[in-house]
Amino acid sequence: MKPIVAIVGRPNTGKSTLFNKIAGSDISIVKDTPGVTRDRIYAEAEWEGKNFTMIDTGGIEPDTSDVILASMREQAETAIDTADVIIFLVDGKTGLTDADGEVAQMLRKSKKPVVLVVNKIDNVAKQTNDIYEFYNLGLGEPFAISAANQTGLGDMLSEVTKRFPENAGTDEDEDTPRIAIVGKPNVGKSSIVNKLLGENRVIVSDIAGTTRDAIDTRVKKDGRDYIFIDTAGIRRKSKIKEQLEHYSIVRTVTAVERADVVLLVIDASEGVTEQDAKIAGIAHERGKGIIIVVNKWDLVEKDDKTMNEHTKKIRNTLSFMPYAQILFISAKTGQRMPKLYDMIDIVIQNHALRISTGVLNDILAEAVALQQPPTDKGRRLKIFYITQVSVKPPTFIIFVNSKKLMHYSYQRYLENKLREAFGFTGTPLRFIIRERNADEQIEIR
Repeated sequence: MKPIVAIVGRPNTGKSTLFNKIAGSDISIVKDTPGVTRDRIYAEAEWEGKNFTMIDTGGIEPDTSDVILASMREQAETAIDTADVIIFLVDGKTGLTDADGEVAQMLRKSKKPVVLVVNKIDNVAKQTNDIYEFYNLGLGEPFAISAANQTGLGDMLSEVTKRFPENAGTDEDEDTPRIAIVGKPNVGKSSIVNKLLGENRVIVSDIAGTTRDAIDTRVKKDGRDYIFIDTAGIRRKSKIKEQLEHYSIVRTVTAVERADVVLLVIDASEGVTEQDAKIAGIAHERGKGIIIVVNKWDLVEKDDKTMNEHTKKIRNTLSFMPYAQILFISAKTGQRMPKLYDMIDIVIQNHALRISTGVLNDILAEAVALQQPPTDKGRRLKIFYITQVSVKPPTFIIFVNSKKLMHYSYQRYLENKLREAFGFTGTPLRFIIRERNADEQIEIR
């Protein structure tokens, strides 16, 4: 599991600018107004060979009655609880404020490793005093940076990665399949969790030491172990304006990150919302097996075409993941709930499916014979061979004469042929295209 780094601090210290520089793209909206980063945003990052998930937070205003700022404080607190290391960003131009002291107190209480970073330091020699006053926060040596000019970031990131937990990236229960139950609030995740964990339950124990805001529960069913990662406790902030009603996306990201299979629960009467699509996209990007669980099916008026119409709408909205399995259930009545474990087993199996190189190349030869590879300016794509390099998700390297000639549409055609041959139900497939000369020796294992 990747370590999580949260960037926190009061509003307008440059958190989003720093986040964007590390992430390498403008993900947060940056404006020179306190409180503009209203929702926590996450990105994958890497420094000196160490991968981590980074969280940008809204600024913390320690004492505020303003609903939006209070919401931002709550989000930042969640990020602090979730993080392995915290970057506390302060403003070198404004100087030390009472609010900084209060945020520092919150961070000390968290007992998490904190790297104190003084931003907006364009000239270290001239602004030495601006840096030194932050020693008063009692959080150790401040690191001087300019996020806008990208100076000092290397030393800061080296310090951050030094603080990662020793077991970061490893997991004790490596072989036990992990299933994350995610979705918007009020779609019935709790009911599904209770059915999955409550029925046919032989051995159940809460795994100690889970500090990720999602509860891990081990279940044994029909002699097989599962770990369910339950995000059902995520609350909807009903008092906050509509644009701020997104629940803590980082909890979902964390749960998805740790899972093999994701159950995306949607409300049958609502269909796929924008937030559902966002969560589905996260699972797809991270190469997870996925089952779309359409709950509250008992409340939908139906005829013989209703299920097909709903399926079509879901497929259209989530067109980037045609492989996803769809199951219509009612957690309340128990309708089709027994099928859920069967589908989970199928997706787990396909997510870890490995095909021998010889068999893969037979399928490839047949596919190429049926549909010739594309040409460009008289030059034809040649495909030398394919081999599988990893699972979870199944990942393949295809060796070709020219990467440019491998059009997306032909890659999709090859993917479809592999799916026809081997199923790969419920799992994305990953392809790495490599160039090789025709006269190079290729060893097929």
